[in-house]
Amino acid sequence: MPKLLTKYFSDTGLLLLRVGIGFMYIYHGAPKIAGGPEKWEKLGLAMGALGIDFMPVFWGFMAASSEFFGAICLILGLVFRPASFLMAATMATAATMHLTRGDGLTVASHAIENCILFIGLMIIGPGKYAIDEKLFKK
Repeated sequence: MPKLLTKYFSDTGLLLLRVGIGFMYIYHGAPKIAGGPEKWEKLGLAMGALGIDFMPVFWGFMAASSEFFGAICLILGLVFRPASFLMAATMATAATMHLTRGDGLTVASHAIENCILFIGLMIIGPGKYAIDEKLFKK
């Protein structure tokens, strides 16, 4: 049975993972994008955990864009690996912020788990049901 699943359904599993996680990130990212500069500034202050205290509006916009537009790229399988990398970096920053402000592992764990997920997806790739597969097929 495992060989059958791997042979015929691993790309379907990747598609399910991409679409499911992608829609959840659209759901969480849309209010951040729509929140405008006030929301972006609050998000961007997380960069302080990395010692970056300048341009919080820019960094917040980049984080919101990473979540929202990265999710669209995830679903479509378009520029998949760069999008996965940016989403992993966003989650690593969020985890670092939570840990440095003393929230503990319980609060930071969601961002850490998602960071691991995006690194794994970046390594595995989008599978055959992806726009990248059609555009960049060898």
